[in-house]
Amino acid sequence: MGIIVANLFITLDGVYQAPGGSKEDTEGSFAFGGWQMPVSDDEADAAIGAEVGRIDALLLGRKTYDIFAAYWPHQSDDIGGTLNRAPKFVVSSTLTAPSWAGTTVLPDAAAAGRLRQEYDQVHMFGSGVLIRSLLAADVIDRLHLWLYPITLGQGKRLFDAGTIPASFRLTEPARTFPKGAVSLVYERAGGVETQDMPGA
Repeated sequence: MGIIVANLFITLDGVYQAPGGSKEDTEGSFAFGGWQMPVSDDEADAAIGAEVGRIDALLLGRKTYDIFAAYWPHQSDDIGGTLNRAPKFVVSSTLTAPSWAGTTVLPDAAAAGRLRQEYDQVHMFGSGVLIRSLLAADVIDRLHLWLYPITLGQGKRLFDAGTIPASFRLTEPARTFPKGAVSLVYERAGGVETQDMPGA
């Protein structure tokens, strides 16, 4: 049985919207597209590249798929080569003719969960809405947060209204990078337990 790994670039206040560029996702009049590069560095970029190198299949939500499909088919570097070779899956109820070669459309989160029966490592990047759906369906095996040392005060947040209560355990040592970014890899650890502090 394989695993589904959700990779998400995220700020200290939980925003994942448009890390890569000013035109990537302007929904909600988002003013900070392209926030990732100024707080990244060569070590962080190399770690992300290594993560991409582990991909056996790529899973994306519709919005992220459209962003990737407009850019990566035209790239021939190591990351572009990996993404273009990998089988790609997009969860969408409206996409009927995907333009990126090697793409299969899936109807829902349950169908995405079944990819673990076919591939060792299914990786997601971005796709915050889909990540929430997969967490609710309990079909994400690892949540890999790339946490960057900025706050934006606006934008799409991963853990927003409707987040299901859950606990997680750190499965790899936290890794820090020169400009302050941190790599955090979690696995689900069941429900939320509560306990009173002594004297409370």
